[in-house]
Parts: sequence; C-alpha cells; structure tokens
Amino acid sequence: MTNALGTEQRLRLATTPSTENSGMLAVLNPPFEARHEVHVDIIAVGTGKALRLAENGDVDLVLVHAPQAEINFVQQGFGLKRLPLMHNDFVLLGPMKDPAEVTGVETAQQALTNIASSASTFISRGDDSGTHKKELTLWHAAGINPGGKWYLSAGQGMGAVLRVSDEKQAYTLSDRGTFLAYKQQMDLKVVYEGDQAFFNPYHAIIVNPQRHPHVSLELATKYVDFLRGEHGQKLIREFRLGGEPLFYPDVIK
Repeated sequence: MTNALGTEQRLRLATTPSTENSGMLAVLNPPFEARHEVHVDIIAVGTGKALRLAENGDVDLVLVHAPQAEINFVQQGFGLKRLPLMHNDFVLLGPMKDPAEVTGVETAQQALTNIASSASTFISRGDDSGTHKKELTLWHAAGINPGGKWYLSAGQGMGAVLRVSDEKQAYTLSDRGTFLAYKQQMDLKVVYEGDQAFFNPYHAIIVNPQRHPHVSLELATKYVDFLRGEHGQKLIREFRLGGEPLFYPDVIK
C-alpha cells in the first residue's frame, strides 16, 4: 500500500523486547509488509513505555503483555479493544548451583521466599515492563517487599537483564521466549516454572483515532487482522528456536 505520493507507507508499532529479541517479528512482519507495501517501524520497549507512547499518539498500535495495564489503557479511551494474539509463560531462572534451593519447591511463593530468606541476588527488570509488573505481583502474593543489597533493579530490557543475571549468577524472572533465545549464551537454568500465575498472554491494541486522528487505522487494522488470521497464527504456531516453540497462538490453535 502506498500513499498519494506513491511512497511506501509506515506503520508504527510499540511492542515488548520479547517479541523483537526472540526473532518473532522478523518472521511475522515481512509477509505483511510485502503484501501491503508498508514498512512496520518497531519500537521495542517495556509495556509501560509502549502504552505511554500510544497514549501520546506516537504509535499506531501496541503489542504488549500486561493485562491490567492494558485494561486501564482501553478503559481510559486510549485504545480501541484488547485483541488476544498469543501467549507463552514466565520462568524463574537461577544459577546452576541454585544457592537458594528453589528447584523442587511446590509454589511460586515458596520459590521467592527461598530467594529472599537466603538473600540470594535477584535482578529485577525495574523498567515498568510487563515482566516487571508480573514480578512485583508475585512478590506481593508471597508477602514479600523485596529490597536490600540482594535485590538489584536493572532498569533495562530482558536481554540485558539476562546478561547481568548470568554475570552475577543471580536469579531473575523472564518470559520463556527471551530465555530460549538467550539460553545458549548463559549459564543459568529454569529453577521454577508451571505456576498458573506465570501465564503470559499478549494482546494487540489499536490506538483510538478519536484521541489521535493521525493514527493509521486502516493499516493497523490490516496488521492486526493478519496477526490474528490463518497465516499469522500459523507463523506463530510454527516458530521455533532450538526446536522449542516460543509462543502459542490464541486465535487459531
């Protein structure tokens, strides 16, 4: 799709580093761009910043994973509707030696209690991302207010946090997709997984054109329809890294 001047149009997408770092968007976007003669400009930031960009009208749509923040965004009139796209889950990572003895515990609360009580180093995203929001929710559910020398706030994206955690042989919370993308570069392992609270859904939300009339509503709608359609969902379902699936489609399974 080209504009009246015959030049390629651009669609502005704010999304989380997990969709970019994993390589998912590098698979999803090219067929859409070729079909519609459009370039998707990706701004990969934490969910909080992505939603603020959308509130300011700096992007046309968001692809994020922080349910309550998304609900608030739509209820305040900044977005049209939360549309399910895909999911993966969070995993708690730690050193191979597992000094906090997390491996084998039965609940996420016990896992975090072990880390806090042993004062084992934990690296937090600290960036208002969906992962950071989830982490804080998990600490709260465990009745723990993390702080002190053992709890370090990085203020960076997931890839950088994984590198720091690896260097310091620390614990951290990661989405599974980014962990798998970096797994071969690290000496960290999954010490806890599978809790229902670790479920990690992703939604697409188009910015409300009544708030920001310059939003490319037509292109954004076509992009979301592609992601949620048969082709996009098939690409998500078949996307693998090291033979393992990173995301699971939520529209056409």
